[in-house]
Amino acid sequence: MIPQPFIHDLLSRVDIVDAIDRHVSLKKAGANFVACCPFHNEKTPSFTVSQTKQFYHCFGCGAHGNAISFLIEYSGLSFIEAVHDLAAYAGMQVPVQLIDAPFKPIESHISPSSVAENKDNNAEIFPQDLIKALRVATQFYREQLKISEKAITYLKKRGLSGKTAARFSMGYAPAGWQSLEAVFPDYKSERTRKLLVSAGLVIISNEGRQYDRFRDRIMFPILNQRGQIIGFGGRVLEQEEPKYLNSPETVLFEKGRELYNFFSARRAIREVNHVVVVEGYMDVIALSQHGIDYAVAALGTATTSFHIQKLLRQTDHIIFCFDGDKAGRKAAWRALENSLPFISDGKYVDFLFLPEGEDPDSYVRQYGKASFERQFKQAIPLSEFLFKELCSGINLQTSEGRAKLVSDAKPLLQQVKASALSVILLKRLVELSKISQGELEDLLQIKRTSSIRKMKNVSKKQPITPYHWLILIILNNPSHVIKLDRDLLVKCSENNEEAAALKTLVDFLDSHPHLIESKSTPSILTYLQDNPYKALLESIESETLGWSDAIDLEAELLGALEKLQQIQRKKRMTELHSKSLNKLTDEEKQELQRLAML
Repeated sequence: MIPQPFIHDLLSRVDIVDAIDRHVSLKKAGANFVACCPFHNEKTPSFTVSQTKQFYHCFGCGAHGNAISFLIEYSGLSFIEAVHDLAAYAGMQVPVQLIDAPFKPIESHISPSSVAENKDNNAEIFPQDLIKALRVATQFYREQLKISEKAITYLKKRGLSGKTAARFSMGYAPAGWQSLEAVFPDYKSERTRKLLVSAGLVIISNEGRQYDRFRDRIMFPILNQRGQIIGFGGRVLEQEEPKYLNSPETVLFEKGRELYNFFSARRAIREVNHVVVVEGYMDVIALSQHGIDYAVAALGTATTSFHIQKLLRQTDHIIFCFDGDKAGRKAAWRALENSLPFISDGKYVDFLFLPEGEDPDSYVRQYGKASFERQFKQAIPLSEFLFKELCSGINLQTSEGRAKLVSDAKPLLQQVKASALSVILLKRLVELSKISQGELEDLLQIKRTSSIRKMKNVSKKQPITPYHWLILIILNNPSHVIKLDRDLLVKCSENNEEAAALKTLVDFLDSHPHLIESKSTPSILTYLQDNPYKALLESIESETLGWSDAIDLEAELLGALEKLQQIQRKKRMTELHSKSLNKLTDEEKQELQRLAML
């Protein structure tokens, strides 16, 4: 775990405007900065960054957070990676002794000898050691490609230029069993052997023989969200099996979480607001050579939920482009299943099947960019593909067929959280099954609160409660929490979300007094990421973006507390009036008289 004091210091030292402006161009607008939101497609800027309060909020999609959460959402980094990225930007050293897997800055130039500079065979191997080894291997493979006529001829035959190969850092692994020995002088030493096995570059046979994993293959380096090489994909040049060989799972590389070309494609994806997911490395590279830079590929595995979430952070529209054969449709169905829990209203997932015998690589080489992009109009929306596949092979003219349709649809529709899409899918199932919507809801065990009634309630402007107002004041300036009457809060505690959220906020600050005393405290919500009231608190905090310095917070605080006292007085009077007068004690009668005079 990274200690909270360090995170506090980091966020206090980094200006969120500078941190975000590195990735998204911000413009001054009054006291704040604005831009078109990088998390959803919009033409009018609703993404607002507060320099004084050090948080961002999008009034369009609700995105909210600090400099760390921005990097997580925008770049797809993990929390630890985002902290390291921001710390490097601020010139701060993360206290690595408290972290399970320490990271260190990667040198701009790495020599093979520096990888094995630690001669202690028992020394622990850290992730940065693996990254160094992979970079050395990448450079070796690239140099080998330059001198291999066989590999160059193969790439030319596939229509790839030298410029494209260089842009993707493509290389060639020679056919020898121990070619990497040329760049790792102590290739067979215990430590280097352990290092290369951990990096997925070398295999140890059952007999203890050591040999290179990749031999006689075109090499495709795989980058993580930080642009670091974490593994390889290797393709054979002849008709051999397996056609593609990927690095094994390592501490750096987990196939189900990574996408080929994701790091390089992010900017293009955001610019066009859609991404094309294809099946192979060569598809991605061929599309890029023809000017389609927003394509990515899964790494020898089906599309996972992690892939879906990562892509939907970058764009509102995913287009899965698979072969039209049985294997392609099976891959598309897996992608659909994993998309259902994460798609929201306003997001789109489509499925494009190219003409028989074509894949993105062959199609774009023969017909070009414009023709390939025109194919997007033929893509099948998720809702249509869902029922098309469910109905395949079922006779809907029979009761049994319609019952099977409902049975097959049940686990899928239960995963859909997008309210509008869920209703639309349900209505489509009503049409196909000839069962009423109410009966289907019971069969599918889908509980629906009345969306219409809820929308009507939301549309009516609710008066701001004193709980809401106190949360606003404390989020804006945590030092005001010491002026609250704790007994009053307990007495007035009602069974509503705002009262509970206020109590959570007060309890947290009471147990972290250094945040109250600090003059440079970042948004308190930084420390409440797992709080059940996080969304409510974020929504309330966004209201402070429109505040001016002219607001007298002291007076507002006193006014809110006075309203709470009035609530408590009315509540207590109601309790006393509910009793018969002759059943009240003398103390209660005096209390009632006193409350009536206030």
